[in-house]
Amino acid sequence: MASGGPGPPGGEGRALGAGRPLALERQVGVWDTVLLEPLTEQAFIANLHQRYKHDQIYTYIGQVLISVNPYKKLALYTSEVIRAYRACSRFELPPHVYAVAEEAYRAVREQNCDQCVVISGESGSGKTEASKLIMQYVAAVSGRAKEVNAIKSQLLQSNPVLEAFGNAKTHRNDNSSRFGKYMDLEFDFKGDPIGGLITNYLLEKSRVTAQQPGERNFHIFYQLLTGADIQLLKSLKLQRNVENYEILKQGRPLQYDSLDDKRDFQVTRRAMDILGLTVDEQQGILRVIASVLKLGNVTFSPVNNIDGSEGCVVDNEYDLQDVCELLHAEPAALQAPLTTRCLEPRAEAVLVELSAAEAAGARDALARALYSRLFAWIIVRINETIKPKKHAKRKVLGVLDIYGFEVFEHNGFEQLVINFCNEKLQQIFIQLVLKEEQEEYVREGIEWTPVEYFNNAVICDLIEKNNHGILSLLDDECLKLGQGSDESFLSRMDQSCAGHPHYVAVADNSSPAHCFRLKHYAGDVTYEVAGFVKKNTDSLSRDLSMVMYRCDLPLVKTLFPEGNPKRATLRRTTTASTQFKISISALMKSLASKRPHYVRCIKPNDTKVANEFGSELVRHQVLYLNLLENVRIKRAGFAYRQTYEAFLARYKMLSLHTWPAWCGLAAEGVTYLLRDLPISMTEYAFGRTKLFIRSPETVFELEEFRRERLHELATLIQKSWRGWRQHRLFEAMRKSQIIIASNWRTWKAKEELRVMKQRRRTEWAARLVQRAYRCWKRRRFLLRLAHHLPSESPLSRDWPRAPPLCHQTSALLYKLYHKWRCHKYRMRFDQTSRNRMREKVTSSIIFKGRKASYAKSIGHPFLGDYVRLRQNSHWKKMSADTNDQYVVFADIINKIARSSGKFVPVLFVLSTSSMLILDQRTMQIKYRIPAPEIYRISLSPFLDDIAVFHVRALSPSRDVPVEEPNLPGCLLGGEAGSKHRKGDLVFQTGHVIEIVTKLFLVIQNATGKPPDINIDTEFEANFGQSDVVFSFKASGHPDTPPGQIRIIRRANKMEVIL
Repeated sequence: MASGGPGPPGGEGRALGAGRPLALERQVGVWDTVLLEPLTEQAFIANLHQRYKHDQIYTYIGQVLISVNPYKKLALYTSEVIRAYRACSRFELPPHVYAVAEEAYRAVREQNCDQCVVISGESGSGKTEASKLIMQYVAAVSGRAKEVNAIKSQLLQSNPVLEAFGNAKTHRNDNSSRFGKYMDLEFDFKGDPIGGLITNYLLEKSRVTAQQPGERNFHIFYQLLTGADIQLLKSLKLQRNVENYEILKQGRPLQYDSLDDKRDFQVTRRAMDILGLTVDEQQGILRVIASVLKLGNVTFSPVNNIDGSEGCVVDNEYDLQDVCELLHAEPAALQAPLTTRCLEPRAEAVLVELSAAEAAGARDALARALYSRLFAWIIVRINETIKPKKHAKRKVLGVLDIYGFEVFEHNGFEQLVINFCNEKLQQIFIQLVLKEEQEEYVREGIEWTPVEYFNNAVICDLIEKNNHGILSLLDDECLKLGQGSDESFLSRMDQSCAGHPHYVAVADNSSPAHCFRLKHYAGDVTYEVAGFVKKNTDSLSRDLSMVMYRCDLPLVKTLFPEGNPKRATLRRTTTASTQFKISISALMKSLASKRPHYVRCIKPNDTKVANEFGSELVRHQVLYLNLLENVRIKRAGFAYRQTYEAFLARYKMLSLHTWPAWCGLAAEGVTYLLRDLPISMTEYAFGRTKLFIRSPETVFELEEFRRERLHELATLIQKSWRGWRQHRLFEAMRKSQIIIASNWRTWKAKEELRVMKQRRRTEWAARLVQRAYRCWKRRRFLLRLAHHLPSESPLSRDWPRAPPLCHQTSALLYKLYHKWRCHKYRMRFDQTSRNRMREKVTSSIIFKGRKASYAKSIGHPFLGDYVRLRQNSHWKKMSADTNDQYVVFADIINKIARSSGKFVPVLFVLSTSSMLILDQRTMQIKYRIPAPEIYRISLSPFLDDIAVFHVRALSPSRDVPVEEPNLPGCLLGGEAGSKHRKGDLVFQTGHVIEIVTKLFLVIQNATGKPPDINIDTEFEANFGQSDVVFSFKASGHPDTPPGQIRIIRRANKMEVIL
């Protein structure tokens, strides 16, 4: 078929829509083979093959799911996929085992009816994994409460424990279930799991002591030896080497790449912890496992007795000693029943020695009994943990994972029982899906063309029929005390079953001796009768049972209750085949009481290799599973049927004619109901007592209509009930409110009067206390302040902490005290110190936060006369002529040439009346500028030491007297000064802060007002006939060394680069 073949109706849109996992977006082949055209065996298998190649291992036959084992991990089981299938109908998404689980879980939760999932197929077809995936899905979509999560964890963790003790590696499956398991998951009314119950069917205990070549014993043996630590192995008297134990060496090889025994042992131990097994119980389990390993190493040697009879002795008593220490038993007590047998005739007991072969048989029987009873005890213990703790109405979802059909080179009693179980499962499938469905169509008067199929009931009768069936003949042979044999059993079968079409007595040389052949539904199987009688009886001598009961290990005592001397009985034990028939009969009744969902597993090849599809092998499975017949019935039949009464009871709310009650005939009510729904008449048919609906999509639509209508009805009921409840509550509250309000108002008036009086008394007392308290606090603060005044230093910030009510007073006192101590501090200064302090304060006012170089000047005192000019005799004579006797500042500074920007050293002198520039060598006055003529001083905010002194120009109305003497070098004196203005002066000095501060004070003293101090990165200066813009830039110019400045004159702009 082409990859774009038809899919299920209505499913493609949602499956390929937004938000779906990538693994679900591809459509390959036909999802549901009911829609396959043409329907032939070749097309059916080709569709399975095509989907298998694209990792689409699931395919539908209506309600039946086909699963092909991929033998590899696929991205089909992530949490995203689980969320996609949650609350989706079966055909909205591609086929998946999660869809089957969702349908079964939803039916349990919403329809309140028990469900079961029957998983069948050959050994190695993936049944165990399918059952685990179903449990995983149910656990993921059910409730999230803490208690529910604990129950889900216990249910899921039962799988690793049961797989460790009940699964083994076979030719066809690396994790083959060697027992049948049926788990009932029990739910409450909300759909949350509340517990479960596990039923097991016939563990293959013969595997404990014998395995076929290429197979292994049960997983737990290898897990224990590989995964246990040295201390645990030592306490169990075991060694890590698997080759040291006889019961593990028979299959070979012992290790496989697909199995990680070390990791699995840790998983098993963790699962036992979650299931609540105590440390002592786990230790007891491991002791029993170790004793089985050691018991397999015990060997016997034959000896001849005096009377000529044959006896035996134990070869390796140290292994027997280890077994006794593990089980807390006496070595002599255990050795006796292994080498002798006590016969109890009517008169007295007789002790008979056993031959070496008989002793080995007794040893193997004990090993098998220990292991099989331990396995049964573990299941009972798990059931105690997971059983529901509350007694309430429960709903059940059963999951059946039982052995698959087996055909080996050598087939024995176990294969007969396993294949008989598969025959019964196939029979119930035929009974419910093929036979009863067709008979019901005829009975209900639905037009129907019968579909032929093979009914395997004749094979089931051949095996289980009373008196004449194979298992009955085997039980009869086991009843012959000491005389029953496998050859006699085969002879009776050949006589009794001669002529049966499905029984063949084998007499040719191509087959082993003493065998017979059965024609099963899945193919012919040849069984070797050797060991049938022994395995069916498999009884343990009473002597060994009593020894086990007397062991001091509590677990072993529990495993062998028949060893209690007080429970002595001669009652014969039930044979294995009878027990199995009873168990299978109970299983069939349980499955028949529930609505089944089928998962048919198919094995694509015998080599367990991924991406290999054996068409012949698959064709054989398709034929004996009756899959094509199932497709034909589903194509021609109906997906859903229900009695008119049940259908009307479930869906009557969907029609106004039938809701809330229908009083007429149920069939007539169903007719009205369906007319009111948007469902085509071709989608349903009326039988005599039932309604038949053809497609599952129609059923899903009905369920969706019902769910929406139930929400509406629930809302209506809630609204009505809430309204009635609120009305009653309102009336009651209204009556109560009147009484309460009347009494409350009376009480309130009295209470207000009492509170008012109390408040007035309280306020009066509070004011009195507060007034006294405030007076006390003030007095206390003032007294403490008087006795603990802080330092008299003006720099001290200390002041006693004042209470909140004295904060304002404290602040005023602090100001007064600070003024007083500052005054006192100043009074200690002489005139010179006061002047210096005044200069420092003025400097702070002018430059703090404005000039970067100000911080460096704080710590240096303003000395003024740096060149000791006051002691110079020439200056004294010259200053007397110019009236500049008092020197405020004198130092050698740089005058900056206005044309080139070069530095010219000059002697700068500042007196109380003027500023003088002198030649530093001759002390000749070059310029003398009266202090009032300097109206502005300009500086940059950077670290440079440049200052520009702006000199006032002569006013046009000012007269310069002719008789006024010309002062030497006066910048503005004489006739020339009135005609030509020299302009502003530019200086550079390291004492720029001091010069500006002193000049500021000189000008302020001379004029009565301070000059303008301009601090900016750009300002104008007058250079005689033109104005020049000074621009200061702080940049890392390559031609300017660090810490120096570079001055560039460009036309009317002078740039100072720092």
